[in-house]
Amino acid sequence: MLPILVGLLVVMQLLYPYKGWLMLLIGLGGVWLVGFIWARALAQSLYLTREMRFGWAHVGDRLEERFTLSNVGFFAALWIEIIDHTTMPDYGVNWVTGVSGYSENRWQTHGICTRRGLFTLGPTSLKTGDPFSLYTVTIHHPEFAALTVTPPIVPLPTIQIASGGRAGEGRPRPNSFERTITTTGIRDYLPGDSYNWIHWPTTARQGSLYVRLFDSTPSGDWWIFVDLDQETQAGQGYNSTEEHSVILAASLADRGLRSGRSVGLVTYGQELIWLPPQQSDSQRHEILRALALATPGPCSLTDLLARTRPGLRHVANLIIITAAAENSGWLEALLPMLQRGAVATVLLLDPVSFGGSGEPRHMQSLLTNLGISHYLITPDLLDQPELRPGQQGQWDWRISPSGKAIPVNRPRDMTWKELTRI
Repeated sequence: MLPILVGLLVVMQLLYPYKGWLMLLIGLGGVWLVGFIWARALAQSLYLTREMRFGWAHVGDRLEERFTLSNVGFFAALWIEIIDHTTMPDYGVNWVTGVSGYSENRWQTHGICTRRGLFTLGPTSLKTGDPFSLYTVTIHHPEFAALTVTPPIVPLPTIQIASGGRAGEGRPRPNSFERTITTTGIRDYLPGDSYNWIHWPTTARQGSLYVRLFDSTPSGDWWIFVDLDQETQAGQGYNSTEEHSVILAASLADRGLRSGRSVGLVTYGQELIWLPPQQSDSQRHEILRALALATPGPCSLTDLLARTRPGLRHVANLIIITAAAENSGWLEALLPMLQRGAVATVLLLDPVSFGGSGEPRHMQSLLTNLGISHYLITPDLLDQPELRPGQQGQWDWRISPSGKAIPVNRPRDMTWKELTRI
């Protein structure tokens, strides 16, 4: 309305000269000019710096960011709206604040990573204006930072993986001599280890159980197969067979790598993921990243086993995670691998407990008749108070007798990394 009023006053003053029209014209024109100069100055003097503390996180971790809003000009920004275009669900840092001339304003935001995947922090926009709300200034910066949220790693004490045969490879054979007299080292005791392998001197010194590593006895590779067939999934969100399959795969991969095994991952959702077994920290990151991006697709477990069988030359241990409780066709694709000496452990997710359909009893009977070790997985396995996924960015405190709060567990990486500057 202001340009219309100013234009009308100019016409009135030209046609009917009057001091009142002139005073109104000067007043409204002055406000218009001041608003324009103010908005133009803000567009050139406002700067926003966005920093993040962590470059990756697990589901359940705390994500922290720090914002610094600087004004290097004379004119104050009475209101500034920070508009965040982050793609992470359940996380937003939209903010409304202000900053005086030649000063800065700093604040921190935090949120919880609730879903695995690859997300972007940013882009970010600044929206402000002059005190009269005549002009709006929008500063947009398209830069963003990628954040990978990996599935949580949880302890699975009730699941034991069947071991292989000769030197850790193939189906176990009775009365076979598989250990040598010489040892190559020691490691932590794991459920399923023989008590005869315990190294008592180290156990006495450390106060916890340690077992010997025998020479010429490799532990056997773990191939983790995750069935992401969209036709067999049940449940929604975290309480779904898809998420539980991913969490099981991540936790088992972490357990295997920590116990000195080479672990690989095979799954076929929207695209094929083939990670041959390796034993390194980089392999753990590769597996977690692949699982973070995995989504259900049209490939069934039967097709997955059939397609990948030629590439498995020396198979030791197969860990199959599936919710296909009614379709037994994948067992036919598994049998040739078992005949070649592979040992399988099946984690069968009960679709009924996840709100789906399909009775797993028949499948359990088939697995028992074939001598395949298997476990029936329900939501109760991960719905336990002691399973607290994610430690990145989490603080744990204890209160001293004097009333002082002392941090017990600090986040691993406390450095701020600049995300964007506009």
